[in-house]
Amino acid sequence: MIYDTPEAWLRAADRHVLLFGMSGLGKTHVAKCLRGAGGWFHYSVDYRIGTRYMGELIVDNAKREAMKVPFLRDLLMSDSIFIGSNITFDNLDPVSTYLGKPGDPAKGGLPFAEYQRRQAEFRDAEVAALLDTGRFIDRARALYGYPHFVCDTGGSICEWVEPDDPGDPVLSALSSRCLMIWIEGSDAHTAELVRRFDKAPKPMSYRADFLERMWRDYLALNGVAEGEVDPDDFIRFTYAKALAHRQPLYAEMARNWGVTVRAEDMARVDGEAAFVEVVAGALEERMRRGA
Repeated sequence: MIYDTPEAWLRAADRHVLLFGMSGLGKTHVAKCLRGAGGWFHYSVDYRIGTRYMGELIVDNAKREAMKVPFLRDLLMSDSIFIGSNITFDNLDPVSTYLGKPGDPAKGGLPFAEYQRRQAEFRDAEVAALLDTGRFIDRARALYGYPHFVCDTGGSICEWVEPDDPGDPVLSALSSRCLMIWIEGSDAHTAELVRRFDKAPKPMSYRADFLERMWRDYLALNGVAEGEVDPDDFIRFTYAKALAHRQPLYAEMARNWGVTVRAEDMARVDGEAAFVEVVAGALEERMRRGA
């Protein structure tokens, strides 16, 4: 780790961190607090995915839908209108909309094969955006003079790495430039995340073998054909199991590559000083455990 003791962290002139964990546990909240404190560059992996690596796919998908409407088709074909993606740090919906949900087309579902193809596109985009982290650390320093850097990752980072492999290319690259910090949720946090998701299910991304297993299990459990699947019901079914699937992956990432901070402790972070103190405590706890 680039800061192996609390003292090294507290004395550091440049602090570079990467936050990971389930969506909804405070990664973006903390990143915004640090950005607001000044001196911190906020690198959003999801924003990078949507603007650099999937921007053209998102816009082409919107154009494809617009071409189905004669009025819009005529305007597009004559270059009378322009379709773009208005993605921001606070609005990443264009990425989710492109990923979509599998199932009944009458309910907005995609064929499962198309859903898998888009999942693979997202995987490649997220890995590329993660590997851009080091370049953005250098860029933030060279262009803007930022001494500190916070990388705000998506919840699916654990899907594309092998945390027990000391040679994992993504984790090796990230840990060589950043202190990796897992924001660990409690059982109460998990229950709340499931409750929120049930109210408004959104597209997610998972490693291929897990997704294929969930699809087979759902079809068998409900006795339905692929084209009869309720997209939102499948997304809810998969999400609940994804929490259990991802938890040990996050834990192993923290154990082998970084530190752990409890979500309730991170929730109290209201600025740079509080963040520095919480991370110092996590490093001290890691040392105490002999990790």
